[in-house]
Amino acid sequence: MEPRLDYYTASPQALKGMLMLEAATFGLSIEKPLLELIRIRVSQLNQCGFCTDMHSMAARQRGESERRLFALCVWRDSPFFTAREKAALAWSESVATLPTSSVPDELFAAMRVEFSEQELVDLTMAVSSISAWNRLAVGFRQQPPND
Repeated sequence: MEPRLDYYTASPQALKGMLMLEAATFGLSIEKPLLELIRIRVSQLNQCGFCTDMHSMAARQRGESERRLFALCVWRDSPFFTAREKAALAWSESVATLPTSSVPDELFAAMRVEFSEQELVDLTMAVSSISAWNRLAVGFRQQPPND
């Protein structure tokens, strides 16, 4: 599948805004390893091979284990994730799939146990950011490098 266009050069102003949002998510209250897991899982849900690959590589460089990365697609049934990580993954999936799901009150209550109000907003912004990147990469067929 050939890329359709280079969205960085096609609209530098739009990408400047995306890069500002991305930079802001790196300074949020959510720990970096969890942010990478969220980026990977949301990218999997959005069928974005480019972002899944990129964030899996970044997670590995930060020390994430291959075993946890392999189990991420079945995190609910895996013993490798903490209660906090599972809550964040459940929230991220609900927020990322709004057209076909909802965000149940029970999930919000569980999130309040694991996350502060600021962290909950920050996590939701991180899901929004990676979802936007996924839409760019999928829509314009950006491919991971072949190495």
